[in-house]
Amino acid sequence: MAAGEAVSGAGLVAEALRAQNIEYMFGIVGIPITEIAVAAQAVGIKYIGMRNEQAACYAASAIGYLTGRPGVCLVVSGPGFLHALGGMANATMNCWPLIVIGGSSDRNQETMGAFQEFPQVEAGRLYNKLSVRPSSLEVIPAVIEKAVRTSMYGRPGSCYIDIPGDFVNLEVNKSSIKYVECCPPPPISMAEHSAVSKAVSIIAHAKQPLLIIGKGAAYSHAENNIRKLVDLCGLPFLPTPMAKGVVPDNHPNCVAAARSTALQHADVVILLGARLNWILHFGLPPRFRQDVKVIQIDICAEELGNNVRPAAVLLGDINAVTKQLLEEFSKRPLKYPSNTEWWKKLREKIKNNEERSKALALQKSLPMNYYTVFHHIRELIPKDSILVSEGANTMDIGRTMLPNYYPRQRLDAGTFGTMGVGLGFAIAAALVAKDRTPEKRVICIEGDSAFGFSGMEAETICRYNLPILIIVVNNNGIYTGLNADNWKEMLQYGDPATCVPPVSLLPNSHYEEIMSAFGGKGYFVKTPEELQKALKASVADKQTPSLINVMIDPQSERKKQEFPWLTRSNL
Repeated sequence: MAAGEAVSGAGLVAEALRAQNIEYMFGIVGIPITEIAVAAQAVGIKYIGMRNEQAACYAASAIGYLTGRPGVCLVVSGPGFLHALGGMANATMNCWPLIVIGGSSDRNQETMGAFQEFPQVEAGRLYNKLSVRPSSLEVIPAVIEKAVRTSMYGRPGSCYIDIPGDFVNLEVNKSSIKYVECCPPPPISMAEHSAVSKAVSIIAHAKQPLLIIGKGAAYSHAENNIRKLVDLCGLPFLPTPMAKGVVPDNHPNCVAAARSTALQHADVVILLGARLNWILHFGLPPRFRQDVKVIQIDICAEELGNNVRPAAVLLGDINAVTKQLLEEFSKRPLKYPSNTEWWKKLREKIKNNEERSKALALQKSLPMNYYTVFHHIRELIPKDSILVSEGANTMDIGRTMLPNYYPRQRLDAGTFGTMGVGLGFAIAAALVAKDRTPEKRVICIEGDSAFGFSGMEAETICRYNLPILIIVVNNNGIYTGLNADNWKEMLQYGDPATCVPPVSLLPNSHYEEIMSAFGGKGYFVKTPEELQKALKASVADKQTPSLINVMIDPQSERKKQEFPWLTRSNL
């Protein structure tokens, strides 16, 4: 570079991001960050303009999960920053790498009531692993490298970088800048050999073992070693929602259809990148045995021992530690018999639950129920589709009805139980698929309430011509709704604000017209035949975004739970 060459703050941010192999940036431009988006495009970063900062942040976080390198969310100051907090928190809770860059007030206007002035660095500390403002233009590359590294190393999460408005167009001589090389992928850590040996001994003496695969295993790309472990040892396994596909759902050792029974009766549980939080009922009775022995494998030392004292702890990268287990089992072979009472109990429960779901799926009554809808979706979408799912019953029932055969191809509300993530996740998945596996389709299955959080991103999908198929499972409400006749009757009692049930939404809303308005294809369906026709047309058209609005029985619910006191979504 020429000694006297100058670069603006916007250009410096863009160059530093590109030097860290950042590929995707999502956001909404405005004062003071528009120039950063322009500069990012100039250096080859793909900028995707979204319609809401929250959806932009969700999209950027999904990039981190899908690629292992963070996406960037670019937001304006004040309200724009605040709208992105949900995405920061969601990424950190899910342990996904993310970089958020927020514009802020000019430094010389601080404390004066500047335009959109807000203590963004301080506010960001609650939701991020790192929240920082560069002290000068010269250190921007070093700060960005640290943020990217921090977002990926250890337990991944979100990092926030604050860029004052006066930095954006300020120029500095390139010779004074502290340029930093691209940070390498995270170092691989392995468990102590004594801990591995102890874990193998506990597994060998288990009468009713259960392997629980978490999304941490999917993130670490541990699928090949975990499949080897399952096959070598013959262990029953249960995936958490976003770990579906690490081992294919149709593997004979998958006991997802007997989830409650497996959790309640296992005497040894091996946690592979899964946390004993609300999703796994904290590892406590009555959902687990009082005397269950837990073998905990996690990359984060602080996670070890949460809620249940483990019988063995293996601190390290999931893929590397699984390989250590395989090596130990090669010296001390174990093949859990397939004819035990444990397997018999699990298979009976699997058979019973699958028969109940099948009976619901084959019901001919109209309006359709959830199970009928998912039955037809399962039959007609490609088996290697990337599935995005959110909603209450839509997500829960879809998780049981729609199998995954490949890792990192299911995205949903996750650890934080966040509604509104669907379209942002789908956009991110479609961009990654377009660049890496263009033959794969992205199918985004939404409840009608969930779709409402970010439905305007349909315009974003059409603007970038992403052939996403959105399926809105429409029951006119949150959990349950009212049909048109009941809605009219309800309105006779007075103001909707005082008499309509809080869970109700407008009956028969034509969400498909939102997609049609922006040039995509929309379908409104009420019968299995109409659903099949719309699915076939949408899957066949690999160029055009589409939305199928599927009307179902407003009172349709999931099949009766084994544990009636469990009212929260059973992710």
